[in-house]
Amino acid sequence: MRRISRITVAGAATASLALALSACGGTSTEASSDSKGGDKGLAIAYDVGGKGDQSFNDAAYAGLEQAKKEFGYSTADVEPTEGETDADKEQRLVSLAKQGYNPVVGVGYAYAAAVKGAAEKFPDTTFGIVDDSTVESKNVADLVFSEEEASYLAGVAAAKSTKTDTVGFVGGVDIPLIHKFQAGFEQGVKDTNPQVKVLSQYLTQTAEEGGFSSPDKGKSAAEGQIEKKADVVYAAAGLSGQGVIEAAAANKVWAIGVDSDQYKQEALAKYKDSILTSAMKDVAKAVYNLAKSVEDGKPETGIVRGDLKSGEVSLANSNPKFADDTELQDAIKTAKEKIISGEIKVKSS
Repeated sequence: MRRISRITVAGAATASLALALSACGGTSTEASSDSKGGDKGLAIAYDVGGKGDQSFNDAAYAGLEQAKKEFGYSTADVEPTEGETDADKEQRLVSLAKQGYNPVVGVGYAYAAAVKGAAEKFPDTTFGIVDDSTVESKNVADLVFSEEEASYLAGVAAAKSTKTDTVGFVGGVDIPLIHKFQAGFEQGVKDTNPQVKVLSQYLTQTAEEGGFSSPDKGKSAAEGQIEKKADVVYAAAGLSGQGVIEAAAANKVWAIGVDSDQYKQEALAKYKDSILTSAMKDVAKAVYNLAKSVEDGKPETGIVRGDLKSGEVSLANSNPKFADDTELQDAIKTAKEKIISGEIKVKSS
């Protein structure tokens, strides 16, 4: 049951806070006057790229939708704004907490300072941050994943699928989080076939330069790798990854998606036959589980990690050409079992 301390002030306060939300990012809040007397549920604040990225942010939204359906409460999801500061992000989270949302989740490592600041101001609200393990406040759940493990399996798939012995990796932004994807992928390729060359490239040095939100940059990078004979390209680049997939489809090579099962994404339907698989992390499950823990009165806090063993990172099997390739599936199964047992130690940098 939801706790009495989560009941919020209605009326003028709600109106003023809604105004504050509109000032620091668009929202698709779905509140109603009869929703448990203002006792509201899960709210998420998106990372760069926003809802509709067919990847990371959309996965968080899926978790929100599941919680809303199951618990029957009001939810909110708020878009980022261009050029925003940490203070803007913190104000967004503070506004959501003031409105009575609990938990409040920042989607992406860029929310670290904002989550820490907001959590200090609202110690009775549970906050979550996806993809950051540095906040570690008593009322914050650091929702992190072993992306390198799924990326290792993507490397196995790439090495078994290439016909040119050249594959590519496109990272959105040159940061430690994306280094995990690169390290796991390269190790998976080399452990499977040392003769395969891996071309690696980052789109930008900072997120503000558009590394996670520029399909054109992703497309250009993939085209460059394809010109160098890469016939499988793995993108860990958020919305920019759509450009990588588009380039792969245009040049009749394989793309490997990330975070969500991109073969199933409606916006990518015309390219799906070129999506070999996707290295997934179950952001939806992590976000939903945090909401459920609050609903049950036992909020998750501290570092909450998803990995191959827990099933929260994996490879998608939606493409029949991938799922029906027995040799490829056997190689992936063997690698997965060795990672879970500890026989294979996957690098994260």
